[in-house]
Amino acid sequence: QVQLVESGGGLVQAGGSLRLSCAASGRIVSINSMTWIRQAPGKQRELVATIASGGNTNYAGSVRGRFTISRDNAKNTVYLQMNSLKPEDTAVYYCNVVLRTDSYSPDTVYRGQGTQVTVSS
Repeated sequence: QVQLVESGGGLVQAGGSLRLSCAASGRIVSINSMTWIRQAPGKQRELVATIASGGNTNYAGSVRGRFTISRDNAKNTVYLQMNSLKPEDTAVYYCNVVLRTDSYSPDTVYRGQGTQVTVSS
């Protein structure tokens, strides 16, 4: 059984910062990519940032230069540092983690429960 626990969301004024965390626990043999995705009301889900097992990162154009994704492999945790927040960043943020629960199982995607980020103007 694998659990993803997200934290760090909240209400912040435009221009402010928040740091999201997503910790994976349970039967985990290896973790591949870790990704943050967001969904605003009435909008399609958007990939925000992803970090590969080797540390390579990729960002959506809308957040590049403002958000930083990082991971702590010892803690099975991925972070999203969000600076210079804008009202259009308001959304529920989810982490997706691709991992294996044993050496013979394929990579499987697990998703966190989501954390609300609200940016006021």
